[in-house]
Amino acid sequence: MPKFNKKIAAVAAAAAVLVAGAGTAFAYWTTTGAGTGSATNGSANGSIVLHATFADGLTPGGSEPVSYTADNAGSSSLYVGTITPTVSIDSAHATAGCLVADFTIAPTTSNTTVPANTSGMAVGSGTLSFTDTSVSQDGCKGAVITLSLASN
Repeated sequence: MPKFNKKIAAVAAAAAVLVAGAGTAFAYWTTTGAGTGSATNGSANGSIVLHATFADGLTPGGSEPVSYTADNAGSSSLYVGTITPTVSIDSAHATAGCLVADFTIAPTTSNTTVPANTSGMAVGSGTLSFTDTSVSQDGCKGAVITLSLASN
């Protein structure tokens, strides 16, 4: 009878445990699942600040080009559609007879996306005109003309 080797017996026993473990079955249930997740987007991202620049010295019958720029301090891009300027005159000259109706400027289609954290981006241009009427327009001498800007 061959001599019994303890090392061989230990290796054989370990191998038998591994082989037996490899055949171990795990039980589980199958199922289906469903769920949802939601979050609310911001209701606003800030707004565009529009600027108009044009030269001094407008006289009756004359016109000046107007340049529009936009600032976006927000965290995402914002869109400038149509820029609509409204003319106003300082109160002293309005009282002196300078008429807002003598100044015209058309809305400007911009359709520009202004990236987040942008300042001074060009978004369009227009022309401010001072109509030459058949009456004295001396009340407009030195008047401060302001363009208030809105966009959609």
